[in-house]
Amino acid sequence: MARLHGAAARSALEAHGFQVVPIVVPAGEVHKNMPSLLGVLEQMISGGLSRRDAVVALGGGVVGDLSGLAAALFMRGIPIVQVPTSLLAQVDASVGGKVAVDLPGAKNMVGVFHFPLFVAIDPEVLSSLPDRELAQGLAEMLKHALLFSGDHLEQLLGRADAIYARDVDVITPLVATSVGLKAACIGRDPWEQGEAGKGRVLLNLGHTMAHAIEAASNYEVPHGDAVALGLRAAARVSELKGVAEPGLEPMVTQALARLRLPQDLDAWLSGDRGAAVERALAVDKKRVGGTVSYVALARVGEPLVLPLTPREILGLLRQRAQLPAE
Repeated sequence: MARLHGAAARSALEAHGFQVVPIVVPAGEVHKNMPSLLGVLEQMISGGLSRRDAVVALGGGVVGDLSGLAAALFMRGIPIVQVPTSLLAQVDASVGGKVAVDLPGAKNMVGVFHFPLFVAIDPEVLSSLPDRELAQGLAEMLKHALLFSGDHLEQLLGRADAIYARDVDVITPLVATSVGLKAACIGRDPWEQGEAGKGRVLLNLGHTMAHAIEAASNYEVPHGDAVALGLRAAARVSELKGVAEPGLEPMVTQALARLRLPQDLDAWLSGDRGAAVERALAVDKKRVGGTVSYVALARVGEPLVLPLTPREILGLLRQRAQLPAE
């Protein structure tokens, strides 16, 4: 992003009288960690930033998370402006004020709520995004559709080819709808303290397994791919717990295929991978005592929360899994 847009962003800010201190971090979730955070804070100090300054996060979700947490911590907090350049960041990470870094084996474990001063989204920057990176954002858009809007689901699946063709006239309203669905949920429960099953916790649909898979892979599995598998897991659990009618998992699996997202959940349910996922589930941020607040679906647009232990979650998923012979 520094190579593609850094000079233009800096020139635009300087033209309006701002002094710019550029800080560039390596790409990838593997760099969203405590050493990177401390490095950014040290550069903010050496760059002469004060409490009257602001951080502009130009990049994807990793940059937004890392920048947001640095802004929240620097001199007890300065403003953050989010300028997301990936579809994943535009529809999810930049919206809602959650900023964090990962610990080994535990995703987003060190973080705060630090709401942006504003978010600037330009869908035209997606033209430089590879297909696989574009798919990461489609996983979150699918999540919003499954949670809140059958109409959005229909439009998303019906226009998948146009999205991959980078048709800005198609992408822009879809991004706006997805952001609006998430923002409406956050507006009702900004600090995730709402009544169970009705607040911001619903946005964790698919993320219990997603975060476990990411951690189990040492963050080699991208977030959107992990969310895709997590959405299939949520559909399977919903069916097997009897809260959804049969057919939800096949429908979600077909939606994932239409959006060119992975569907091979079962590969993460046995062997060393399964053991690593189980360990990661045990430190899920949504746990209370020994149970996790697991977001399920009765049907599209009707989410609910089930209190489940990590062992129950994996047990349910393995009931229907096609597992290799031991």
